[in-house]
Amino acid sequence: MSGQNPVFIPGPTNIPDRLRQAMNVQTSDHRAPDFVNFLLPLLEDLKKVFKTESGTVITFPSSGTGGWEASITNTLSPGDKVLVARYGMFSHRWIDMCQRLNLDVEIIDCDWGSGAPADRYAEALAADSDFGIKAVLVTHNETATGVKSDISAVRRAMDASKHPAMLYVDCVSSLASMDFRMDEWGVDLAVAGSQKGFMLATGMAVVGVSEKALAACDSATCPRVFFDFGDMTRANAAGGYPYTPPVPLMNGLRESLNMLFEEGLDNVFARHFRIAEGIREAVRAWGLSLCAVSPELYSDTVSAIYVPEGFDSDALINHAFDKYRVSFGVGLGAMAGRAFRIGHLGAMTNVMALSGIAAIEMAMKDLDYPIELGSGVSAAQEYYRNTGSIAQSQAA
Repeated sequence: MSGQNPVFIPGPTNIPDRLRQAMNVQTSDHRAPDFVNFLLPLLEDLKKVFKTESGTVITFPSSGTGGWEASITNTLSPGDKVLVARYGMFSHRWIDMCQRLNLDVEIIDCDWGSGAPADRYAEALAADSDFGIKAVLVTHNETATGVKSDISAVRRAMDASKHPAMLYVDCVSSLASMDFRMDEWGVDLAVAGSQKGFMLATGMAVVGVSEKALAACDSATCPRVFFDFGDMTRANAAGGYPYTPPVPLMNGLRESLNMLFEEGLDNVFARHFRIAEGIREAVRAWGLSLCAVSPELYSDTVSAIYVPEGFDSDALINHAFDKYRVSFGVGLGAMAGRAFRIGHLGAMTNVMALSGIAAIEMAMKDLDYPIELGSGVSAAQEYYRNTGSIAQSQAA
Protein backbone atom coordinates (compact mmCIF):
# COMPACT_ATOMS: atom_id res chain seq x y z
CA MET A 1 0.00 0.00 0.00
CA SER A 2 1.31 3.45 -0.84
CA GLY A 3 0.29 6.69 0.77
CA GLN A 4 1.22 10.31 1.12
CA ASN A 5 3.85 11.01 3.74
CA PRO A 6 3.92 14.50 5.26
CA VAL A 7 6.28 16.95 3.61
CA PHE A 8 8.91 18.68 5.73
CA ILE A 9 9.72 21.47 3.33
CA PRO A 10 9.17 25.11 4.34
CA GLY A 11 6.37 25.48 1.80
CA PRO A 12 4.15 24.58 0.22
CA THR A 13 3.04 22.95 3.44
CA ASN A 14 0.77 20.01 4.22
CA ILE A 15 -2.88 20.71 3.38
CA PRO A 16 -5.42 19.50 5.96
CA ASP A 17 -8.30 17.46 4.58
CA ARG A 18 -10.68 20.11 5.86
CA LEU A 19 -9.04 22.69 3.59
CA ARG A 20 -8.80 20.37 0.59
CA GLN A 21 -12.51 19.77 0.91
CA ALA A 22 -13.16 23.50 1.22
CA MET A 23 -11.32 24.09 -2.06
CA ASN A 24 -13.21 21.28 -3.82
CA VAL A 25 -16.08 23.47 -4.99
CA GLN A 26 -18.12 23.78 -8.15
CA THR A 27 -17.77 26.89 -10.28
CA SER A 28 -19.63 29.90 -8.92
CA ASP A 29 -20.27 33.36 -10.32
CA HIS A 30 -17.85 35.85 -8.83
CA ARG A 31 -19.93 38.65 -10.33
CA ALA A 32 -23.13 37.54 -8.65
CA PRO A 33 -24.63 40.00 -6.13
CA ASP A 34 -23.90 37.73 -3.18
CA PHE A 35 -20.12 37.54 -3.78
CA VAL A 36 -19.68 40.69 -1.69
CA ASN A 37 -21.03 38.82 1.33
CA PHE A 38 -18.16 36.35 0.96
CA LEU A 39 -15.33 38.67 -0.04
CA LEU A 40 -15.57 41.55 2.41
CA PRO A 41 -15.66 39.46 5.61
CA LEU A 42 -12.72 37.44 4.24
CA LEU A 43 -10.59 40.54 3.75
CA GLU A 44 -11.63 41.92 7.14
CA ASP A 45 -10.71 38.69 8.92
CA LEU A 46 -7.31 38.60 7.22
CA LYS A 47 -6.53 41.86 9.02
CA LYS A 48 -6.71 39.97 12.32
CA VAL A 49 -3.84 37.71 11.25
CA PHE A 50 -1.69 40.69 10.20
CA LYS A 51 -2.78 42.40 13.45
CA THR A 52 -3.79 45.60 11.75
CA GLU A 53 -6.84 47.76 12.27
CA SER A 54 -5.91 50.68 10.05
CA GLY A 55 -4.40 48.70 7.16
CA THR A 56 -5.98 47.15 4.10
CA VAL A 57 -5.47 43.58 2.95
CA ILE A 58 -5.15 43.01 -0.79
CA THR A 59 -5.00 39.59 -2.44
CA PHE A 60 -3.78 38.62 -5.89
CA PRO A 61 -3.80 35.30 -7.79
CA SER A 62 -0.05 34.72 -7.40
CA SER A 63 2.64 33.50 -5.04
CA GLY A 64 4.50 35.57 -2.49
CA THR A 65 6.85 36.74 -5.22
CA GLY A 66 3.92 38.46 -6.89
CA GLY A 67 3.18 40.13 -3.57
CA TRP A 68 6.74 41.47 -3.53
CA GLU A 69 6.35 42.89 -7.02
CA ALA A 70 2.97 44.41 -6.23
CA SER A 71 4.36 46.11 -3.13
CA ILE A 72 7.29 47.62 -5.02
CA THR A 73 5.54 48.69 -8.21
CA ASN A 74 2.55 50.29 -6.50
CA THR A 75 4.51 52.45 -4.08
CA LEU A 76 7.85 53.29 -5.72
CA SER A 77 9.20 54.84 -8.93
CA PRO A 78 12.20 53.86 -11.07
CA GLY A 79 15.33 55.38 -9.56
CA ASP A 80 13.94 55.47 -6.03
CA LYS A 81 16.45 54.39 -3.40
CA VAL A 82 15.72 51.44 -1.12
CA LEU A 83 17.72 50.02 1.77
CA VAL A 84 17.83 46.26 2.25
CA ALA A 85 19.98 43.72 4.11
CA ARG A 86 21.02 40.47 2.45
CA TYR A 87 21.35 37.52 4.83
CA GLY A 88 19.81 34.65 2.88
CA MET A 89 18.39 33.55 -0.44
CA PHE A 90 15.03 35.26 -0.10
CA SER A 91 16.39 38.64 0.96
CA HIS A 92 18.77 38.24 -2.01
CA ARG A 93 15.87 37.56 -4.38
CA TRP A 94 14.04 40.64 -3.16
CA ILE A 95 17.19 42.66 -3.91
CA ASP A 96 17.34 41.14 -7.38
CA MET A 97 13.73 42.12 -8.04
CA CYS A 98 14.34 45.71 -6.94
CA GLN A 99 17.35 45.97 -9.23
CA ARG A 100 15.44 44.54 -12.18
CA LEU A 101 12.69 47.10 -11.56
CA ASN A 102 15.33 49.84 -11.88
CA LEU A 103 15.44 50.92 -8.26
CA ASP A 104 18.60 52.26 -6.63
CA VAL A 105 19.39 49.52 -4.12
CA GLU A 106 21.65 50.12 -1.12
CA ILE A 107 22.65 46.68 0.17
CA ILE A 108 23.79 45.77 3.67
CA ASP A 109 25.60 42.45 3.25
CA CYS A 110 25.53 40.15 6.27
CA ASP A 111 26.72 36.68 7.10
CA TRP A 112 24.15 34.01 6.29
CA GLY A 113 22.80 32.75 9.59
CA SER A 114 22.56 36.24 11.03
CA GLY A 115 19.41 38.34 11.05
CA ALA A 116 18.38 41.84 10.05
CA PRO A 117 21.05 44.16 11.51
CA ALA A 118 19.03 46.92 13.16
CA ASP A 119 22.22 48.79 14.10
CA ARG A 120 23.45 48.91 10.51
CA TYR A 121 20.02 49.97 9.30
CA ALA A 122 20.20 52.75 11.90
CA GLU A 123 23.62 53.89 10.64
CA ALA A 124 22.48 53.99 7.01
CA LEU A 125 19.30 55.87 7.85
CA ALA A 126 21.10 58.37 10.09
CA ALA A 127 23.53 59.08 7.24
CA ASP A 128 20.64 59.69 4.85
CA SER A 129 20.09 63.28 5.95
CA ASP A 130 18.18 64.28 2.83
CA PHE A 131 15.82 61.30 3.19
CA GLY A 132 16.72 59.86 -0.20
CA ILE A 133 15.85 56.35 0.98
CA LYS A 134 12.19 55.74 0.17
CA ALA A 135 11.80 52.24 1.58
CA VAL A 136 13.46 49.84 4.01
CA LEU A 137 13.06 46.14 3.13
CA VAL A 138 13.36 43.33 5.68
CA THR A 139 12.76 39.60 5.52
CA HIS A 140 11.05 38.61 8.78
CA ASN A 141 11.75 34.88 8.47
CA GLU A 142 14.65 33.97 6.17
CA THR A 143 13.56 30.56 4.93
CA ALA A 144 16.97 29.64 3.52
CA THR A 145 18.74 29.85 6.89
CA GLY A 146 15.97 29.37 9.45
CA VAL A 147 16.46 32.87 10.85
CA LYS A 148 13.80 35.10 12.40
CA SER A 149 14.59 38.83 12.53
CA ASP A 150 13.39 41.47 14.97
CA ILE A 151 11.15 43.76 12.93
CA SER A 152 10.36 45.98 15.90
CA ALA A 153 14.10 46.72 16.28
CA VAL A 154 14.28 47.87 12.65
CA ARG A 155 11.25 50.10 13.21
CA ARG A 156 12.93 51.61 16.29
CA ALA A 157 16.02 52.30 14.19
CA MET A 158 13.87 54.12 11.65
CA ASP A 159 12.05 56.11 14.31
CA ALA A 160 15.29 57.05 16.09
CA SER A 161 16.46 58.89 12.97
CA LYS A 162 12.96 60.27 12.34
CA HIS A 163 13.23 58.81 8.85
CA PRO A 164 10.07 58.89 6.73
CA ALA A 165 10.88 55.80 4.65
CA MET A 166 8.27 53.08 4.42
CA LEU A 167 8.92 49.66 5.97
CA TYR A 168 8.36 46.61 3.74
CA VAL A 169 8.43 43.15 5.34
CA ASP A 170 8.50 39.71 3.74
CA CYS A 171 6.46 37.58 6.16
CA VAL A 172 5.76 34.80 3.67
CA SER A 173 7.02 32.00 5.93
CA SER A 174 6.04 33.57 9.25
CA LEU A 175 2.51 34.96 8.97
CA ALA A 176 -0.15 32.73 10.56
CA SER A 177 2.61 30.64 12.18
CA MET A 178 4.62 33.15 14.22
CA ASP A 179 3.48 36.37 15.85
CA PHE A 180 3.34 39.30 13.43
CA ARG A 181 2.23 42.79 14.48
CA MET A 182 1.76 45.06 11.51
CA ASP A 183 0.40 48.10 13.32
CA GLU A 184 2.57 47.83 16.43
CA TRP A 185 5.75 47.45 14.36
CA GLY A 186 4.82 50.21 11.93
CA VAL A 187 4.93 47.95 8.86
CA ASP A 188 3.73 49.60 5.65
CA LEU A 189 3.80 46.58 3.30
CA ALA A 190 3.61 43.01 4.64
CA VAL A 191 3.84 40.26 2.01
CA ALA A 192 2.56 36.72 2.54
CA GLY A 193 1.20 33.82 0.49
CA SER A 194 -1.43 31.10 0.72
CA GLN A 195 0.94 28.12 0.71
CA LYS A 196 2.65 28.35 4.11
CA GLY A 197 0.97 29.32 7.39
CA PHE A 198 -2.44 29.37 5.71
CA MET A 199 -1.90 25.67 4.80
CA LEU A 200 -3.27 26.00 1.26
CA ALA A 201 -2.10 25.38 -2.27
CA THR A 202 0.16 27.96 -3.87
CA GLY A 203 -1.73 30.60 -5.79
CA MET A 204 -2.59 33.64 -3.67
CA ALA A 205 -0.42 36.55 -2.62
CA VAL A 206 -1.79 38.21 0.52
CA VAL A 207 -0.50 41.72 1.19
CA GLY A 208 -1.12 43.99 4.16
CA VAL A 209 -0.98 47.66 3.12
CA SER A 210 -0.82 50.65 5.47
CA GLU A 211 -2.61 53.94 4.85
CA LYS A 212 0.77 55.53 4.14
CA ALA A 213 1.58 52.91 1.52
CA LEU A 214 -1.81 53.33 -0.16
CA ALA A 215 -1.22 57.07 -0.34
CA ALA A 216 2.18 56.45 -1.96
CA CYS A 217 0.41 54.76 -4.89
CA ASP A 218 -0.71 58.17 -6.13
CA SER A 219 2.84 59.30 -6.95
CA ALA A 220 4.51 55.96 -7.77
CA THR A 221 5.33 55.52 -11.45
CA CYS A 222 6.54 51.93 -11.70
CA PRO A 223 4.38 50.22 -14.34
CA ARG A 224 1.72 47.86 -13.02
CA VAL A 225 -1.39 46.37 -14.53
CA PHE A 226 -2.31 42.97 -13.11
CA PHE A 227 -0.90 43.94 -9.69
CA ASP A 228 -2.47 47.40 -9.46
CA PHE A 229 -3.53 48.23 -5.91
CA GLY A 230 -5.95 50.89 -7.14
CA ASP A 231 -7.81 48.55 -9.45
CA MET A 232 -8.02 45.93 -6.72
CA THR A 233 -9.12 48.18 -3.87
CA ARG A 234 -11.81 49.85 -5.98
CA ALA A 235 -13.14 46.50 -7.11
CA ASN A 236 -12.98 45.07 -3.58
CA ALA A 237 -14.87 48.05 -2.16
CA ALA A 238 -17.72 47.21 -4.54
CA GLY A 239 -17.54 43.56 -3.49
CA GLY A 240 -15.69 42.24 -6.52
CA TYR A 241 -12.41 41.65 -8.32
CA PRO A 242 -11.01 43.53 -11.34
CA TYR A 243 -10.56 40.16 -13.09
CA THR A 244 -11.34 36.52 -12.39
CA PRO A 245 -10.44 35.61 -8.77
CA PRO A 246 -9.21 32.18 -7.64
CA VAL A 247 -12.50 31.32 -5.95
CA PRO A 248 -11.56 27.76 -4.86
CA LEU A 249 -8.44 29.08 -3.11
CA MET A 250 -10.47 31.86 -1.54
CA ASN A 251 -12.88 29.26 -0.18
CA GLY A 252 -9.88 27.47 1.26
CA LEU A 253 -8.61 30.72 2.75
CA ARG A 254 -11.96 31.32 4.41
CA GLU A 255 -11.80 27.88 6.02
CA SER A 256 -8.14 28.35 6.93
CA LEU A 257 -9.04 31.48 8.87
CA ASN A 258 -11.81 29.58 10.61
CA MET A 259 -9.29 26.93 11.68
CA LEU A 260 -6.76 29.49 12.89
CA PHE A 261 -9.36 31.39 14.90
CA GLU A 262 -10.80 28.20 16.37
CA GLU A 263 -7.36 27.19 17.61
CA GLY A 264 -6.57 30.76 18.64
CA LEU A 265 -3.63 32.64 17.16
CA ASP A 266 -1.66 32.55 20.42
CA ASN A 267 -2.13 28.78 20.53
CA VAL A 268 -1.00 28.53 16.91
CA PHE A 269 2.19 30.41 17.75
CA ALA A 270 2.78 28.28 20.87
CA ARG A 271 2.29 25.08 18.86
CA HIS A 272 4.85 26.18 16.30
CA PHE A 273 7.36 27.11 19.00
CA ARG A 274 6.94 23.78 20.75
CA ILE A 275 7.31 21.73 17.56
CA ALA A 276 10.39 23.77 16.59
CA GLU A 277 11.97 23.31 20.01
CA GLY A 278 11.59 19.54 19.74
CA ILE A 279 13.38 19.58 16.39
CA ARG A 280 16.12 21.78 17.84
CA GLU A 281 16.55 19.25 20.66
CA ALA A 282 17.00 16.55 18.01
CA VAL A 283 19.63 18.62 16.21
CA ARG A 284 21.57 19.01 19.48
CA ALA A 285 21.35 15.26 20.12
CA TRP A 286 22.79 14.58 16.66
CA GLY A 287 25.71 16.86 17.44
CA LEU A 288 24.86 19.09 14.48
CA SER A 289 24.47 22.88 14.29
CA LEU A 290 21.75 25.20 13.10
CA CYS A 291 22.58 27.85 10.52
CA ALA A 292 21.00 30.49 12.78
CA VAL A 293 23.89 31.79 14.87
CA SER A 294 22.05 32.46 18.14
CA PRO A 295 18.85 31.36 19.91
CA GLU A 296 17.00 34.67 19.54
CA LEU A 297 17.23 34.16 15.77
CA TYR A 298 15.79 30.64 15.72
CA SER A 299 12.80 30.35 13.40
CA ASP A 300 9.73 28.50 14.61
CA THR A 301 8.74 27.50 11.06
CA VAL A 302 11.94 26.12 9.50
CA SER A 303 15.25 24.81 10.80
CA ALA A 304 18.31 24.92 8.55
CA ILE A 305 20.92 22.41 9.70
CA TYR A 306 24.56 22.15 8.71
CA VAL A 307 25.81 18.70 7.73
CA PRO A 308 29.25 17.59 8.97
CA GLU A 309 32.35 18.43 6.97
CA GLY A 310 32.77 16.06 4.06
CA PHE A 311 29.07 15.29 3.64
CA ASP A 312 26.73 16.59 0.93
CA SER A 313 23.33 17.81 2.13
CA ASP A 314 21.81 17.45 -1.34
CA ALA A 315 22.75 13.76 -1.39
CA LEU A 316 21.10 13.36 2.02
CA ILE A 317 17.84 14.98 0.91
CA ASN A 318 17.76 12.92 -2.28
CA HIS A 319 18.39 9.71 -0.34
CA ALA A 320 15.60 10.50 2.15
CA PHE A 321 13.19 10.93 -0.75
CA ASP A 322 14.38 7.95 -2.81
CA LYS A 323 14.38 5.45 0.06
CA TYR A 324 11.73 6.76 2.45
CA ARG A 325 9.62 8.98 0.18
CA VAL A 326 9.88 11.93 2.55
CA SER A 327 10.72 15.43 1.33
CA PHE A 328 12.97 17.86 3.20
CA GLY A 329 14.28 21.24 2.10
CA VAL A 330 17.52 21.50 0.15
CA GLY A 331 20.20 24.05 0.95
CA LEU A 332 19.78 27.23 -1.07
CA GLY A 333 22.40 29.68 -2.27
CA ALA A 334 25.37 29.73 0.09
CA MET A 335 23.81 26.79 1.95
CA ALA A 336 23.73 24.50 -1.12
CA GLY A 337 25.39 21.19 -0.31
CA ARG A 338 26.17 22.41 3.22
CA ALA A 339 22.78 22.35 4.93
CA PHE A 340 19.35 20.79 4.76
CA ARG A 341 16.10 22.24 6.04
CA ILE A 342 13.24 20.82 8.04
CA GLY A 343 10.03 22.74 7.50
CA HIS A 344 7.72 22.59 10.54
CA LEU A 345 4.92 25.03 9.86
CA GLY A 346 1.27 25.06 9.01
CA ALA A 347 -0.59 21.78 9.47
CA MET A 348 2.03 20.22 11.72
CA THR A 349 1.88 18.37 15.04
CA ASN A 350 4.55 17.03 17.35
CA VAL A 351 3.72 13.48 16.21
CA MET A 352 4.22 14.48 12.58
CA ALA A 353 7.46 16.19 13.54
CA LEU A 354 8.68 12.99 15.18
CA SER A 355 8.11 11.10 11.94
CA GLY A 356 10.22 13.65 10.08
CA ILE A 357 12.99 13.49 12.66
CA ALA A 358 12.99 9.68 12.43
CA ALA A 359 13.06 9.70 8.63
CA ILE A 360 15.98 12.11 8.25
CA GLU A 361 17.78 10.29 11.07
CA MET A 362 17.50 6.99 9.18
CA ALA A 363 18.74 8.68 6.02
CA MET A 364 21.76 10.12 7.85
CA LYS A 365 22.58 6.73 9.36
CA ASP A 366 22.29 5.10 5.92
CA LEU A 367 24.92 7.54 4.66
CA ASP A 368 27.26 6.96 7.61
CA TYR A 369 26.72 10.29 9.34
CA PRO A 370 28.37 10.32 12.78
CA ILE A 371 25.09 10.13 14.69
CA GLU A 372 23.49 7.60 17.00
CA LEU A 373 20.31 6.13 15.54
CA GLY A 374 17.36 7.12 17.69
CA SER A 375 19.15 9.94 19.50
CA GLY A 376 17.25 12.77 17.84
CA VAL A 377 13.90 11.04 18.13
CA SER A 378 14.51 10.33 21.81
CA ALA A 379 15.52 13.92 22.55
CA ALA A 380 12.44 15.29 20.82
CA GLN A 381 10.20 12.74 22.54
CA GLU A 382 11.49 13.81 25.95
CA TYR A 383 10.85 17.45 25.13
CA TYR A 384 7.34 16.83 23.81
CA ARG A 385 6.47 14.53 26.73
CA ASN A 386 7.43 17.14 29.27
CA THR A 387 6.17 20.37 27.69
CA GLY A 388 2.61 19.79 26.51
CA SER A 389 0.87 21.39 29.48
CA ILE A 390 3.50 24.14 29.65
CA ALA A 391 2.94 25.18 26.03
CA GLN A 392 -0.82 25.10 26.54
CA SER A 393 -0.65 27.24 29.68
CA GLN A 394 1.62 29.78 27.98
CA ALA A 395 -0.86 30.09 25.12
CA ALA A 396 -3.90 30.42 27.39
